Amino acid sequence: MTARDSERARRQESYRKPWAVAAGGLAVTAAVLVSTVLSTGPTGTGVPADTAGTGEVHSGTGVTPGRPASASEPGAEPEPEKCEDGRNPAESLKPSGASGEAVERIKKKGKLVVGVDQNSYLWGYRDPTTGTIEGFDIDLVKAIARDLLGDDGPDRITYRTIPTDQRIPAIRNGEVDMVVRTMTINCERIEQVAFSTAYFEAGQQLVVPKKRARVKGFDSSMRGKRVCYASGSTAEKMMKSPRYAALGAEPVVVPNQLDCLVRLQLGEADATVTDSALGAGQAAQDPAVELIGEPETVEPYGVAMNLEDKDLVRRVNKVLKDFRKDGWKSSYDRWLADDMMGTEGKKPAPPEPLYRD
Repeated sequence: MTARDSERARRQESYRKPWAVAAGGLAVTAAVLVSTVLSTGPTGTGVPADTAGTGEVHSGTGVTPGRPASASEPGAEPEPEKCEDGRNPAESLKPSGASGEAVERIKKKGKLVVGVDQNSYLWGYRDPTTGTIEGFDIDLVKAIARDLLGDDGPDRITYRTIPTDQRIPAIRNGEVDMVVRTMTINCERIEQVAFSTAYFEAGQQLVVPKKRARVKGFDSSMRGKRVCYASGSTAEKMMKSPRYAALGAEPVVVPNQLDCLVRLQLGEADATVTDSALGAGQAAQDPAVELIGEPETVEPYGVAMNLEDKDLVRRVNKVLKDFRKDGWKSSYDRWLADDMMGTEGKKPAPPEPLYRD
């Protein structure tokens, strides 16, 4: 067994411990309790947990309706989203190493406050053995901190864990400097927050139980079945669009995607709709479920920031330019290679950056 194989086995074993599985592959009630604590923070009130500080994230306003980045019919070849005004939402500002107002603000306080997930295995999750937040997204956070502050130690980064539907409010309310949380760049969101160039590309897929799957795809098998997705996610947007709503699934909406895995384990959902990247992590976390079909959408992940922080967007794009050359492949190999192979049907590589200026 190679060192990489040993590390992967250790990760899987340690992360599955809180998810003790009873006979038949159903998670015990403790799994629900763990998920609730991770999703809402220690008070159980919906306030996200914070590894440094106690800031509360408040609800924001709604979003402007837009077109989902999906194919013309379920099961057809997906296409990247185009906005109604002709813009490509994945286009960002050209990279720059200059320090403007936003960058100087972060330097002055000496700390980068980042909205992350601690529930997404391999992306942003808390290792039960070490207690540290790790994953592909966290590697990117550390690269940004090193560029801005010269260090990625715990005294330089505050990881603020937030549920899916609080990502945009957290940015707009100034609770975080940025969000690095498998966040899809789309036409709705670019009206409310600024995005970096894309650092990963995924698409909506189904996660189902291996042995008792009642949903076979985005087709008639969905009618009357309980299909789970996270509130505020692009999965929710897609499933509420007319062509997918017509499939007749019974929606099960939860705060975080990990809650859907719990519902699957307990038999309280028949399928989960999620990004292919997150679905692959769930299948690696629990061998009783699997990712099926092909992606229904094209969804680029970006770092989200305040609309006014243009200098910070350019600085992050500079970090991403370097990360694509030096850090992306090593992070991919460490966290994702063993479980993502084949889900995109092509050799893994970071998306090409797109700029609008």
